[in-house]
Amino acid sequence: MKKHEILSPQSRAALFDPPTDPAAIVRNYTLLPEDLALIRQRRRGENRLGFAVHLAFLRFPGRVLGIGEILPPDMLAFIGNQLEINPGAFAAYAQRAETRREHLGELQAYLKVRPFQREDYRAVSQVAVEEAAGTDRGDTIVASMISHLRKHGILLPASLTLEKIGLAARARARKRAYKNLVEGLPSEAVAQLEALIVIDGDGGRTPLTWLREWSEAPTQKNLVGIVERLQAVRALGIGADREQRIHRARYAVIAQETAILSAQHLSRFDEQHRLATLVVFAREMEAILTDAGIAMFDKMLGSVFRRADHQHKERMVNRARVLDVSTRALLGMAKAMLAAKAAGADPLAAVDSAIGWQRLEALVGETETMLAGTREDNLSEVIGRYPVVRRIVPVLLGAFVFRSWKTADPLLAALNLLRGVYATGARKLPKRVPTAFLTSVWRKLVGTGSAVDRRAYEVAVMVALRDRLRAGDVWVEGSRAFRAFDEFLLPRAVFAARRQEGGLGLAVPDRFEDWRAARMVTLEARFQEVRDMAAADALPEAIITEAGLSISPVRRADADGAEEIARRLSAMLPRLRITELLAEVHGWTGFADRFAHLRTGTPPEDSIALMTAVLADATNLGLARMARSSGVFSHSKLLWTAEWHIRDETYQVGLACLVEAIHAQPFTAIWGNGDTSSSDGQFFQAGGHGEARAEHNARYGSEPGVKFYTHISDRYAPFHTKVIAANASEALHVLDGLLHHETSLAIKEHYTDTGGVTEHVFGLCHLLGFRFAPRIRDLADRRLYVADGHADHGALKPLIGGAVNLRIIEENWDEILRLAASIRAGTVAPSAAMRRLAAYPRQNALAKALRGIGCIERTLFTLDWITDPALRRRSNAGLNKGEARNALAKTLFFHRHGEIRDRTFENQSYRASGLNLAVAAVILWNTVYLGRAVAELRAQGETVSDELLVHVAPLGWEHITFNGDYVWPPAPVKDSFRPLRSPRSSFLDTA
Repeated sequence: MKKHEILSPQSRAALFDPPTDPAAIVRNYTLLPEDLALIRQRRRGENRLGFAVHLAFLRFPGRVLGIGEILPPDMLAFIGNQLEINPGAFAAYAQRAETRREHLGELQAYLKVRPFQREDYRAVSQVAVEEAAGTDRGDTIVASMISHLRKHGILLPASLTLEKIGLAARARARKRAYKNLVEGLPSEAVAQLEALIVIDGDGGRTPLTWLREWSEAPTQKNLVGIVERLQAVRALGIGADREQRIHRARYAVIAQETAILSAQHLSRFDEQHRLATLVVFAREMEAILTDAGIAMFDKMLGSVFRRADHQHKERMVNRARVLDVSTRALLGMAKAMLAAKAAGADPLAAVDSAIGWQRLEALVGETETMLAGTREDNLSEVIGRYPVVRRIVPVLLGAFVFRSWKTADPLLAALNLLRGVYATGARKLPKRVPTAFLTSVWRKLVGTGSAVDRRAYEVAVMVALRDRLRAGDVWVEGSRAFRAFDEFLLPRAVFAARRQEGGLGLAVPDRFEDWRAARMVTLEARFQEVRDMAAADALPEAIITEAGLSISPVRRADADGAEEIARRLSAMLPRLRITELLAEVHGWTGFADRFAHLRTGTPPEDSIALMTAVLADATNLGLARMARSSGVFSHSKLLWTAEWHIRDETYQVGLACLVEAIHAQPFTAIWGNGDTSSSDGQFFQAGGHGEARAEHNARYGSEPGVKFYTHISDRYAPFHTKVIAANASEALHVLDGLLHHETSLAIKEHYTDTGGVTEHVFGLCHLLGFRFAPRIRDLADRRLYVADGHADHGALKPLIGGAVNLRIIEENWDEILRLAASIRAGTVAPSAAMRRLAAYPRQNALAKALRGIGCIERTLFTLDWITDPALRRRSNAGLNKGEARNALAKTLFFHRHGEIRDRTFENQSYRASGLNLAVAAVILWNTVYLGRAVAELRAQGETVSDELLVHVAPLGWEHITFNGDYVWPPAPVKDSFRPLRSPRSSFLDTA
């Protein structure tokens, strides 16, 4: 953009030009009866049409039609059709300038509007300043001024006029925010902040850089490093009140910039701007380091349990080996004694001859030793790793302050007790220690009174602290991730107001009695229907016996000829590089323009540089190696582009652009209605620096890694992805993708495999209006729940697990609605809420109530699954689409052996987002060309039925070159599309 511009060409067109979308044209340019009466007072057709066009322009976008301005053909045709005048007549309009002036004057009086005048500057500027207080986006600022002008009947001036006002307002808003942030800072704090960007003579780097960099590997040394940084930030003395001094959105923008700006950048700012940025940096780093410290404590304790479990298993193996040897020896001795007795000989002599008394004594001793203190769990081994825990405790308790919703929480009392013990260096615990928070298992291990085992007690306290932090009923001062659970939800007053207005956005009645009445009628009706079908042996592909439920597996529904047509269509697709594919897709959709600048909100000036940076994420190549491979952009250019344009939110908006384009393709209708989806996790092994924050999952082998959890629609559009730990429950993240995507998809039914299933997911899906239809591996082993546990359920009796506790649902109905409304409103991520509900050591009432709803919904789903083979096939087909998409993703993510080597979660998230966006681009390109290939075959007289095309997926990649030099095309493809290859090409013969 030029110096005095605040809008990109795209934003300027969207705000000041008439729409081209048919729906918007109809909405804005349908003439009223009184409009038509006024228009018909003109004498000639061209004047009536020109008068009507002026009228339309003054209404929307609210400005005067420029002399010689070219109108959108669809708009002109729509207005002409209403007047029954050929649109071509407009070319003869206003041969005299006076005609134009007269028409404009008459229309301004008719519409009661006036031109923008000098005295309007002040009011418009004030509107712009108020808007700029919360954003730097030029389109948002200018849009607020346009809204003000339209509201007051003032015609829009030239875009440059409003842009200049917006630029000045944005500068004023920034300066005001900087001033508010630094006002009242003590001189000592100013000096300390300025010292953050001065290079340390010993280390050769600035304190700013030191504060940002720490290892995420869960070790005591790294925990100490985080605490040292946290203490350094706290020493700056920047209070939390400064966050409230400016608009929250403005604060968020500055906070995002602090993650990018280097000491060199900051040194170039004026003093007020620099200090304000450093103030925000200090506040952000305090929260980030607090969360990092607690997260590392959680990982370290997890590592203790993992190693203890490994040690426990080794001991069990050794125990089995020793017992096996002892048993065999004693068995031989017993046989010898029995034989001696049968022969009338001395059995004791047989012992001496079989193994000898000395050997017998040794075997007894070894067996006693092996059996002594043996436990079925690994807690003894956990306590045995006390030296590790002992190194954690003083660091953790010395750095963090823990709070609880209980007024006299015994866990906090235990933490204070240990804090005092470590401060005084005492060797023994007091005679009386808080133990009310311990489970019965831990109490036995800890002991009581003077017999309290300090080692066991400290370990038990740390385990309880971890569990309570996960649950959210203990939280940490200064943390954002480890806040009180109630703080994640809508404030009670806000919830009550929305509830009264009917604005909760939930799919259930407001009153519990209404919900219960409707759900129990449905539950009883479905039980009766399935019970009758089971008694008549009429269940489709299923049978219920005394042994339980048995359902026939879903068979693959391949139509004859489907593979053949898939090969033929694949052979017709043009061959190209991945760079050419992305450039072509960008030409169709403009997805690269959705990666707005962090500060200004403008599209990237160089879309090729942006796509190169995205491709570096998608292929796992990285920016440095991508710069060398492309040969077009330097590493610094790509780094600047990535830092200012690539973020989670821009990846989401760019992906949404591609998803909308996929669903807009008529060809995709053969794959589904666009209202069902599935989700699945894909494991990627970690390597290098990535191993530090990766987790282990025995399902994927012994190497650590992470999972990319992706949602895909029935039209193959991958509309959401996120990084989760390899050992994390996928069920926690099912609703994240359904609720937090930027597309217009309205998903009604969702599928997962067994890993995505919990009663909480069933319950929340019901509350939020999604039908959850997972493919559950052990469905036959899961029990059904009823309202009346004493009723006779006939043939279904073997499947009944008990009655649902409706009373606890009723008692917690308001909190259930508040939780679901908070998730719908976006105040808490579904995964965060469910993680805390699942983490309660003793499940609280809300968790139990939600589980009760989930039991009802899972029961209804199971009854549907038993009786509806079509549902089973839909679920199976949906999951197969996700698994097939994963194969394409694995192929594309091939550099560095497909390993995740990024040390931070943010960079890992960018890898996942870049990969998913590139996969979506491939799917869109394949869909377009598959549609063209089918059209060509049909044009040649061949019959290609939709029944066959259902089995053709847009996931092939044989025609795409993913590796090599990443060279971008010099110009877009002529006529927008590449020529198809011959369906009888040699490729088919070699395929």
